[in-house]
Amino acid sequence: MTLSEELYQSYVIAQSTLQTFIEDRSNSDKTAEFSQLLADSYTHHGKPLICGNGGSTCDAMHFSEELTGRFRKNRRALPAIHLGDASHITCVGNDFGFDEIFSRGVEAFGSSGDVFIGLSTSGHSENVIRAFNKAKEKQLKTVLLLGKEGGKLKGLGDLEFVIPGDTADRIQEIHMMILHIAIEGCERLLFPQLY
Repeated sequence: MTLSEELYQSYVIAQSTLQTFIEDRSNSDKTAEFSQLLADSYTHHGKPLICGNGGSTCDAMHFSEELTGRFRKNRRALPAIHLGDASHITCVGNDFGFDEIFSRGVEAFGSSGDVFIGLSTSGHSENVIRAFNKAKEKQLKTVLLLGKEGGKLKGLGDLEFVIPGDTADRIQEIHMMILHIAIEGCERLLFPQLY
């Protein structure tokens, strides 16, 4: 098999993973609910707090800048906190341990009316689990974007998506799609004139 043929199989796997996700119509209902949670939070002067590790922290940053900057069209800036500031992570990691890097951020910035969004392709990331627990303690609404079987976090969030992929890259691609569509839905609710 040539390299081109082998890589074509990766496209087939990506399409199959996405197709499986799309065919479950409850996912579009959950995305609409996610959008509504964000819009309700903003309406009541709240904000999302989002975290994840590795590629998921990049997705979390991307989500945040789409809100504080712009998504598709100009509108007022919306607050969003990505819990991955380098100085915070290195300080908390050094003083309290890596497992606390996100929970300390939730403790510092989270308020009732905010939405906690945790990304974990395995559902087993201890630092995301602890941040989720802190969010529940502070009475934040919780949204979990998970993968594989959902891990330790499965069944705990107010709203959750479990992507049936085998690899982190395929799972993260769908996580980013969900985040983008949730932003679109939130904008449709808050700024209908844009659409």
